[in-house]
Amino acid sequence: MLPGLAAAAAAHRCSWSSLCRLRLRCRAAARGSSDRQEWQSLVTFGSFSNSVPCCTLNQVKLYSTSVQKEGQGSQTQKMEKVPSFDEAVKAVLKKREYGPKYTQNNFITGVRAMNEFCLKSSDLEQLRKIRRRSPHEDTESFTVYLRSDVEAKSLEVWGSPEALAREKKLRKEAEIEYRERLFRNQKILREYRDFLGNTKPRSRTASIFFKGPGKVVMVAICINGLNCFFKFLAWIYTGSASMFSEAIHSLSDTCNQALLALGISKSVQTPDPTHPYGFSNMRYIASLISGVGIFMMGAGLSWYHGIMGLLNPQPIESLLWAYCILAGSLVSEGATLLVAVNELRRSARAKGMSFYKYVMESRDPSTNVILLEDTAAVLGVTIAATCMGLTSITGNPLYDSLGSLGVGTLLGVVSAFLIYTNTEALLGRSIQPEQVQRLTELLENDPSVRAIHDVKATDLGLGKVRFKAEVDFDGRVVTRSYLEKQDFDQMLQEIQEVKTPEELETFMLKHGENIIDTLGAEVDRLEKELKKRNPEVRHVDLEIL
Repeated sequence: MLPGLAAAAAAHRCSWSSLCRLRLRCRAAARGSSDRQEWQSLVTFGSFSNSVPCCTLNQVKLYSTSVQKEGQGSQTQKMEKVPSFDEAVKAVLKKREYGPKYTQNNFITGVRAMNEFCLKSSDLEQLRKIRRRSPHEDTESFTVYLRSDVEAKSLEVWGSPEALAREKKLRKEAEIEYRERLFRNQKILREYRDFLGNTKPRSRTASIFFKGPGKVVMVAICINGLNCFFKFLAWIYTGSASMFSEAIHSLSDTCNQALLALGISKSVQTPDPTHPYGFSNMRYIASLISGVGIFMMGAGLSWYHGIMGLLNPQPIESLLWAYCILAGSLVSEGATLLVAVNELRRSARAKGMSFYKYVMESRDPSTNVILLEDTAAVLGVTIAATCMGLTSITGNPLYDSLGSLGVGTLLGVVSAFLIYTNTEALLGRSIQPEQVQRLTELLENDPSVRAIHDVKATDLGLGKVRFKAEVDFDGRVVTRSYLEKQDFDQMLQEIQEVKTPEELETFMLKHGENIIDTLGAEVDRLEKELKKRNPEVRHVDLEIL
């Protein structure tokens, strides 16, 4: 009796140890495919059927099917893997095909629904309305509709897609005809205004010429126009090459300043769909053209007249009137220069910059042109008076021709500087590093932001800044911000009701979409905060990283 019990205990220990070895080998086979052959060799019925009882096979959930090998009578056990819950969820998600039908769940605004599907506002009242976060600053939320509902309603109203297409074509033709009539009416209205006078008040455009850069430009136009007139009279009377250069200099200044006035008036125009960022760069464009005009008209003609004077010197008449006109020009140009300097100092102080740095970076292009032109005018008058005095003392007209070349060289240097600085501004110049650092720190100190990358802050002119950055948001903070607005008891109840992969997918899609909306709201909040603390920032583009 005792030997029999000992044998039974030994067999039980053998079967238990075999079962343990089987479980360890099963786990090893699940970790990698390298042990798959060993696993297949272990599940053969002859390998462990004598040592493992049938109950152990049921415990490890192995399902066997008897397969008869050719030429052999032995049976082989094959394994059928039971899919886990994770694999079942992945299988459900893999079956989702995001084709055209899925995009029918997209939202569409009421205006687009009426324009694209030829519907009326009364037709939209019967559809499902959904409140969504607004992309505009003036409204917090707005109403949208499901695109699939709008498409179904359009088919209900028009009967078929062909009828809808015909109606769209008719409306397109009517819109083209309306635009043609509008263009003709606008043309007739312009002709009417030209004939009877435009009585529409232009207070905004007129007011810019009574302060700031506009005032400086208008003062310069008046003074340079008078100087140009009197210098031409002096040149006609004396025949001096230096006086001719000064007359050409004043003429080019007057024309360029008129161009600056046009650029100032255009820069304050309201942005339109064709130019969404406005027309502030018109000041830089006008200043650039002004620099080119100074080079071609002022410097070119001065060099030409000076070279012709060197090659064919002519005697000069009395220079008394020329000296008087140059003295008056020196006083008037000095007064305009003083007005420009005071305006630039005031603007530089408002920007927190030094006078030299403000001028070199051409932050105020119109006033900058006036400053440089008047500086060149004062120096040009000094050069012309000096050379004319040497000619009067020595009787040699070559000094007068050299004065013309000196004025032309001075104008060439000024024009080159204007072309360079305004080209740099038009290419897109960054704002001050201190300002960029202040904007970056404002974002980095926000709890929902992890990091800021690829920061770009561009000066658009007229004190307007465009700020762009790639923001790495903290998903946990954004999710907590969403959860703070939710009912936890209701969410727990929804979680407890999840039993199948399809229900899990529905739960995750619902809250995932709401979290994305919360992220968009965080972006809007940061953009408003940037504009509020930095009024010069007019356009903010935050890209989610």
